[in-house]
Amino acid sequence: MKIIVVGSGGREHAISWKLAQSSLVSEIVCVPGNGGTAHEEKCKNIAFADCPYLNGSKDLSAYVEIAKHEGCDFAVIGPEDPLAEGLADLFWNAGIPCVGPKKAGAQLEASKDVAKAFMKKYNVACAASETFTDEQGAHDYVEKHGAPIVIKADGLAAGKGVTVAATVKDAHDAISDIMNSGRVGNAGKKLVIEDYLEGVEISVLAAVCVTKDAAEKNKATIIPFLPARDHKRLMDGAKGPNTGGMGAVCPLSDVSDEIMVQFKKDCLEPTLKGLIAEKFDYRGFIFFGVMLTKNGPKLLEYNVRLGDPETQAVLPMMDFDFAALCKAITDESLSTFDCKWKKGFVSAPVAVSGGYPGDYQKGKIISINTQAVEKAGAKIFIAGAVEKDGKLATSGGRVLACSAFGSTFDEAWKNSYEALKAVSFDGMFYRKDIGLPGAAESGKL
Repeated sequence: MKIIVVGSGGREHAISWKLAQSSLVSEIVCVPGNGGTAHEEKCKNIAFADCPYLNGSKDLSAYVEIAKHEGCDFAVIGPEDPLAEGLADLFWNAGIPCVGPKKAGAQLEASKDVAKAFMKKYNVACAASETFTDEQGAHDYVEKHGAPIVIKADGLAAGKGVTVAATVKDAHDAISDIMNSGRVGNAGKKLVIEDYLEGVEISVLAAVCVTKDAAEKNKATIIPFLPARDHKRLMDGAKGPNTGGMGAVCPLSDVSDEIMVQFKKDCLEPTLKGLIAEKFDYRGFIFFGVMLTKNGPKLLEYNVRLGDPETQAVLPMMDFDFAALCKAITDESLSTFDCKWKKGFVSAPVAVSGGYPGDYQKGKIISINTQAVEKAGAKIFIAGAVEKDGKLATSGGRVLACSAFGSTFDEAWKNSYEALKAVSFDGMFYRKDIGLPGAAESGKL
């Protein structure tokens, strides 16, 4: 099979790497890919500018045209934006099976309001919330409710649309910032205000196959993966500003079988019921952002794709053919697929550019001692780096993740950080405590 993978981040590098391990896969076309996928086995990068047959087109249909031109058998969409815009619909309409929900289902991430209405309608355990399009109404609600409280821009805001307000003043400032400043664009025309939940957050990624035919045959399916944890704060001890993710670990010693049973009952099963009832064509992945509270797991958010950097920690734990899983998702045979997992742990700290998540410089040359990385049994997943004059150079805030397996967590952790010492670039920064006690954010939404 030839597969097109849409996206350019660390998640897409990990997806391409895992797909390439399958004997079913002959080639992976990464559009546009990055400096990591450029050298990954079976992979090649293609940018829109490389394709004269596109006649300068840069809209969603360009992905479909590349897939046709390359003879791709199916597609895997990594990021949320093209899913929200309907790229999966275009692939299916062109006769190319696609891993990624169609536009209607993708609104579960594209709109916080749609997601909260869905959770309430199908009794998914979650925080109480209200939605506002009127700024004054939002300010009045905060005055009456008090703080701490959580303010969320309704639309996609690249991780910049959520504020956990410790005080009423912070909440008022967040409302004004979202609805007035234009910082998050159209995403801030509507906002959701949620009750603050105390606890520790986990991420549960899952494979999904929900179609009309699958539902009628009682084969609509969600298969959860091992629980993982992302670390959003910039600095050790869960301090500093929020980021796109400073590292992830999988699985989690503090998540018992009992917790997962309750998560399935209170979050996963009602979600499946809702996907079926809404008649979504949802063939892809879903991400459950979950807070473990004293009253049990509560759903914070849906993502309609694999998480980043959780993917870089979860996929190395898979003891099954990832390409076969993707095929089972698209051909409606997921209900009979057996997901087997390795016994052990993965630690995946992330290296970022100096200044991130604020202003940072690009174009810093990256040095990687590949022998030392291999000796530690680690894998470097490139996120924000491209080739520059034959060398790897930074192009984003989150530059790479260093993912390492171990039979124990301590072994995985030591392997990942030993390998990270073999990587360097000007301004490189990373947390030293990913996965350690005290590193997980408490009370974060």
